[in-house]
Amino acid sequence: MEKSKTYNRRSILIVVIIIMALVVGLMSRLSYLMIFKSEYYGEKATRLHERERPIKAERGVIYDCNGIELAGNKPVCTISVIHSQITNSDKVIQVLSKELGLSEEKVRKRVQKNSSIERIKTNVDKTIADKIREYDLDGVMVDEDYKRYYPFESLASKVLGFTGSDNQGIVGLEVAYDKYLQGTDGNILTLTNARGVEIDGAAEDRVEPIAGKDLITSLDVNIQKYAEQVASKVYEQKKAKSVKIIVMNPQNGELMAMVNYPEFNLNDPYTLNYQVDGLVTEKQKTDLLNEMWRNACISDTYEPGSAFKIVTATAALEENVVKLTDKFYCPGYKKVEDRMIRCHKKGGHGSETFVDGIKNSCNPVFMTLGERLGIDNMYKYFKQLGLFNRSGVDLPGEANSIMHKKENVKAVELATMSFGQGFQITPLQLLTSVSAVINGGTRITPHVGVSVKKKDGTGTEELKYKTTDNVIRKDTSQTMKELLEAVVATGTGKRAYLPGLRIGGKTATSEKLPRGNGKYIASFVGFAPANNPKVLAIAMIDEPQGLYYGGVIAAPVVSELFDNVLPYLGIEHDYTEDEKKENNIGTIKVPNFIGLKKEEVDKLVKSLGIESIYYATEGDVVTEQYPLEGDVVDKNSDLILYLE
Repeated sequence: MEKSKTYNRRSILIVVIIIMALVVGLMSRLSYLMIFKSEYYGEKATRLHERERPIKAERGVIYDCNGIELAGNKPVCTISVIHSQITNSDKVIQVLSKELGLSEEKVRKRVQKNSSIERIKTNVDKTIADKIREYDLDGVMVDEDYKRYYPFESLASKVLGFTGSDNQGIVGLEVAYDKYLQGTDGNILTLTNARGVEIDGAAEDRVEPIAGKDLITSLDVNIQKYAEQVASKVYEQKKAKSVKIIVMNPQNGELMAMVNYPEFNLNDPYTLNYQVDGLVTEKQKTDLLNEMWRNACISDTYEPGSAFKIVTATAALEENVVKLTDKFYCPGYKKVEDRMIRCHKKGGHGSETFVDGIKNSCNPVFMTLGERLGIDNMYKYFKQLGLFNRSGVDLPGEANSIMHKKENVKAVELATMSFGQGFQITPLQLLTSVSAVINGGTRITPHVGVSVKKKDGTGTEELKYKTTDNVIRKDTSQTMKELLEAVVATGTGKRAYLPGLRIGGKTATSEKLPRGNGKYIASFVGFAPANNPKVLAIAMIDEPQGLYYGGVIAAPVVSELFDNVLPYLGIEHDYTEDEKKENNIGTIKVPNFIGLKKEEVDKLVKSLGIESIYYATEGDVVTEQYPLEGDVVDKNSDLILYLE
């Protein structure tokens, strides 16, 4: 009995000790939480009663080289609902459905969803958002936002690109410079009670957004417009598949214009720019849209054809395997191993010098140069002129060249490569190589971005691009400029000739693969002034109908472009005496016509080379004239003949 009592006392003592230990442990834990972790749990409790709403950052503006806005922002709003704060859900559904043009069923699903905040619609026009705000509906939030806007709509669409619903770049410059343009969103913090209802009078914490940086580009709105106009014209005339034009400064690689015609509307980028026959699946439409957005100037490769003879001629001069006076003979073909490779002139060019060979764009001459160079030297200059690598342009989606492995190049491949067949490059890669040939031997990096700066104009960051000097000799560059000017003056590129403006260039007519399909790309590479190039351009007409020769249809495109662009850039006409005579250019002092008969005046005006003149007669005798005697006028002025 005594043992049993002792046992019970021990059991009770153990239980008491355990309880006391638990109490001490709980008190210690409570003290730790209240003293040492009070700040942590205080913040956690606060977060449970905070609601965060984002404030969108304004995206940076994209400007052309003259400060003209190419991509900007329009103020819009985002409409959201907070389920716990709605006091009249039927009215909220009715109003939002009516003002936002959404079905009541769609709005109801979101309004009745028990979430902290539910977005109803983004990119809502500010006038509509203000109208919704006036209803003063409990639980409806109207937050300021921005929508990307392109004032010129389709201008340079495949270069600029566009943004998605979240204002992030998708293609073009918008995605290439997204890290600069995007900015940092801000937010609004509000306090709520346990049921998630915002507390009236509670202070708001507001973190202001940081606007994205502005991008200044080398694009010129006016040059881009000129280029798109001539592209549109030849596209319609030749019923072409597409037209590509690139305009670049060959001295520093700045891209002034880049056209992929037809372009698309940047403010409506998900609508195809042509009519599709029949129904298309979602996947098919996605593929069609991706093709429409594609910047073919940098993403598509092609066989450059005779324009590539610029590279072959440069390599031959650099390696001293040809002189300007070297003689060649073209019977209309050249036999290479077991292949008869033809010249574009079936009857051949006969006896000709190296200079004639370039002006005539003679294939046998360039096949001979290829033989003299050999594959090692050919590939040496391919590398030096940047044809084995992407150009490095600051646009997404650039393709690389497609070349034979050197060990697989035999005599036939070497022959065809010498005149631009058997490999593929992009139009921009070709321009990059030609730039080095005509600028004195510096390989540049083509680019659109020039600088970025903050909204207030401070913190300007100049963008840097790689250059490589002395990839060819300066004397080779000088010789090539003179040879290519001769191509335009008296050779295959004569349709690009403009009196008083020194233009150099090279024509090309490339057959598309597979051979024999009857599809061609007509192109012309031109630059001006030929002695000190400031502008380099390429025009490519893809699958023209009818005549398809580069010298016939592509050279006039560059000529028309230069006729507008060169005076705009301040490059003035400098006529030779022969050009003045041939084109009736110059000025003349107007003689006195008063008292002469009409027939006498007409003969005198014609003999003096004046285009026309105003004059009035009484009977058959001149009594008044304009311009007046002694005035100096242009010979081919556009004065209209006028009789009273």
